[in-house]
Amino acid sequence: MIGFSSHQNYYIYTEITDMRKGYNGLSGLVRNKLEADPTNGDVYVFFNRNRQLMKMLVWDHDGFAIYSKRLEKGTFECITGRTSSPKYTIQYNHLIMLLSGISLLGMKQRPRYALVKTS
Repeated sequence: MIGFSSHQNYYIYTEITDMRKGYNGLSGLVRNKLEADPTNGDVYVFFNRNRQLMKMLVWDHDGFAIYSKRLEKGTFECITGRTSSPKYTIQYNHLIMLLSGISLLGMKQRPRYALVKTS
């Protein structure tokens, strides 16, 4: 089983997703709509029309894994109005807050040290 961490990149697909899609359908959205390689280890997050269902697609070394969540009450915050791109980059801690029902609208992140990798 894979654990999510702040060392991965997280992307939200900002368009509506048909939650009947499985591994092939979601990885096709990543390739065709997000123009990314779904096997790169990044985590891709998808929401349905009424924002009560969420799926995360990630490549786990030798195959895809899908993690999903269905809310029994309430909805996930809509962030589609924040960008015109189908891909929205989100930090790990912000994703956790989004999935926990904490509004990101108007939230302000205090400055933190970030190690810059040089190649």
